[in-house]
Amino acid sequence: MDLFGTPYINPNTNLLPFDGTVNYYGKCMPLNDADNYLNALLNKIEWRNDEAIIMGKKIITARKVAWYGDKPFAYTYSKTTKYALPFTTELLALKHLVETQTGELFNSCLLNLYHNGNEGMAWHSDAEKDLKKDGAIASLSFGAERKFTFKHKVNKETVSVILEHGSLLVMKDTTQTHWLHRLPPTTKVNKPRVNLTFRCMVK
Repeated sequence: MDLFGTPYINPNTNLLPFDGTVNYYGKCMPLNDADNYLNALLNKIEWRNDEAIIMGKKIITARKVAWYGDKPFAYTYSKTTKYALPFTTELLALKHLVETQTGELFNSCLLNLYHNGNEGMAWHSDAEKDLKKDGAIASLSFGAERKFTFKHKVNKETVSVILEHGSLLVMKDTTQTHWLHRLPPTTKVNKPRVNLTFRCMVK
């Protein structure tokens, strides 16, 4: 058992069999802290419905997003561009926690708000040219537990992990080059989940 009363998880274990590195740290803070952060993120972040251009048509998602950084970074994905807002006090504290846990440095954070299990994320990789190539992406999860799945781009092998409330997962090395990932929808979840992905922009 770890400090927070959960079964021991080795963050040095690579969840991927090859072509990348994914480490799951499990819960990285006490439950009360995770609850407080979830409440602050739900109420203090400037959430907006996400937009994407698909086959020439603008799509507005039910899922909401927010983009923050230590500079007003422009981040383009799905043929739309966002400009980073200044980090909040809570985001700076969580960035420090993640950097201490992982030994990595981050300068930006893309946040996702899934209101319930009907909202998810399709297969994709985070390999935009604005991101540090093969850099680490640290994913903090708050709220409802959800399954997160990886799929190899060539042989289609899949790997899944359940992301817990207050937990940390890190993707790095060639993961984005060789693997897709998704958050599949589910009818079993009726509570919100907030996901923070700390990143390193190169511009």
